[in-house]
Amino acid sequence: MAIAVRDANHGIDERSLSDLIERSAELKGDLVSFGQSARFDRWLTPLLLEAAGPERLLDEGEAVQIIDHFILRYRLPDGATVVDRFVASRRDLSEVDREMLLGWRDPVEGIFEIRRKDGDAVILLNLVDDLEYRVYSNVGSRAFRGVSKGGFLLTCLVPVHSADGVWLISGIMSSYPKSSATEIARAALQLATSQPELVFRNPEKIEQGWERMREDRAAFVEFSGADELVLPPAEAEKHLNAYYRHRQEIAIAEHPDRARGRQLPGLDFPAFELPQDLADSDTVGVIYDEVDGLNFYADYGLLQDLFADPALAGRRQYQDRLRTYLREESIAPLPIRRLVAAYPEAADAVFRKLLRKPEFTWIEHGEELLRRRKPWYYAQEPRPGVSVIGERLSELAAGGRRRKLTRAGRVSATSSA
Repeated sequence: MAIAVRDANHGIDERSLSDLIERSAELKGDLVSFGQSARFDRWLTPLLLEAAGPERLLDEGEAVQIIDHFILRYRLPDGATVVDRFVASRRDLSEVDREMLLGWRDPVEGIFEIRRKDGDAVILLNLVDDLEYRVYSNVGSRAFRGVSKGGFLLTCLVPVHSADGVWLISGIMSSYPKSSATEIARAALQLATSQPELVFRNPEKIEQGWERMREDRAAFVEFSGADELVLPPAEAEKHLNAYYRHRQEIAIAEHPDRARGRQLPGLDFPAFELPQDLADSDTVGVIYDEVDGLNFYADYGLLQDLFADPALAGRRQYQDRLRTYLREESIAPLPIRRLVAAYPEAADAVFRKLLRKPEFTWIEHGEELLRRRKPWYYAQEPRPGVSVIGERLSELAAGGRRRKLTRAGRVSATSSA
């Protein structure tokens, strides 16, 4: 298989796929050595020690996984990755090499079903993003001995950018037999709901997610009477459990065949529990936003009191909570925007006191303040707060019964620390 690759230094370079894969092995070896050099000890060693725990035990597989993650995705203090540093340090790299290496900064994590073998490659279906990948290993086809059609692989893939649609195994590859389908489906669902960004590698899932979230938000507003609630933690849990139960009952009434053999969660086995930091707060703000999805905020009632009575801005308790909302990366601009919208006349007084800037006005400086404090929020495209899973994962999750799950209730739970 010959692939035409444009090299900025040498014009058109005809390389076979095997040459590219062989070159990837050389580059990966050099990259790993570079990442394990003394210059990165201050960042890599703490990660390995943390994983080893107090007993200082870490098996080879775990170590390889941590090192691979560190090299490809860990952000150094200046925002660069080890890959960025490596590419910058190697002036001998061709444009093809650089393109390949920099593409590795965006690996594909997932749980894959083996569709078939095809020469030295395996064709994998990612159960998380519902996309197929043609995958090679830079150690050759022997990497796939012992795996067969219908089995599963837990691994990470990196692209060979010069060869469209060609991917490589990166780091550890764990294989599981076809008989483990139920456990695999459960793990894939957990991954899809806890890390929805993995699902949204598939553009179709993004639009499907927005559609499902709009439907769910409309149902929440109809059930709750509003898209924003402020409740004690226990009442918030009770309300969310009642809502999810209500949704399930409607779904079962519409499709009774889907409920066979399934037990609906009741109050003794709640479908939803607040994280401990939220459960320990006095009030919880529950906001189902049309863009940011369903979110939860600790002591949101305290901030409502502050904006309702700006004189409270002189009290440390209120100042500390608002500073937390401004400072923490886990908290998007949403709750602050909601408070300002609800109490526009109070916003200037509250922030003047908090920031000690008598000239501050929200109209002039508010958006700039949010962008400065929360640049991460503005640096990424909005994504739906609902993960939509594929038909194959739906089938596996149903234990082989053919049914289509359209929503894997991803809740973007956000709290103050």
